[in-house]
Amino acid sequence: MSFLVRRAAVLTTLRRTFSTATTTIEKPTKMSSYLLTHDLASQTGSTMPISMMRIGTLIHNIELRPGEGGKLVRAAGTAAKILKEPSAAARVLVRLPSGVDKMVDTRCRATIGTVSNPSHGARKLRKAGHSRWLGRRPVVRGMAMNPVDHPHGGGEGRNKGRLSVTPWGKPTKGGYKTACPKKKNRII
Repeated sequence: MSFLVRRAAVLTTLRRTFSTATTTIEKPTKMSSYLLTHDLASQTGSTMPISMMRIGTLIHNIELRPGEGGKLVRAAGTAAKILKEPSAAARVLVRLPSGVDKMVDTRCRATIGTVSNPSHGARKLRKAGHSRWLGRRPVVRGMAMNPVDHPHGGGEGRNKGRLSVTPWGKPTKGGYKTACPKKKNRII
């Protein structure tokens, strides 16, 4: 509804001439007809409050609290989708790339479209040095360390002697649950 009001304002300003003596209706130019037929606010890359967006819009860089800055959906090639009409309530339902449905305040801002460079994860690193150039250090197995460095370290031969654990002794594999059991609902 708001974009119709904006279109009417653009139309009236386009019809005005610089002369105050007479007001004539001019033939619309190519640019003015484009402005009237396209909703510029909903173009890819536009950032606006979620309340001004339509249902089914793909968005990214979503704020969690109004004015806080984008926190969600910022990785390369990702996008979230608006599932519920934003103007209907104070909160809107958004489906994140993980599949989780999240309620977001409609005053929060987001950017329309998907994040660029979707093939970022498919890039092949040719040698170990490429990984080092990106600031990633080599990963050493716990069994290759000494007992002072890791719970799996030390011993004769190749045996851990216990469950797989982190360097700080917490279980890592085999169904070790870390999520709160009360949060079974996927809507956050």
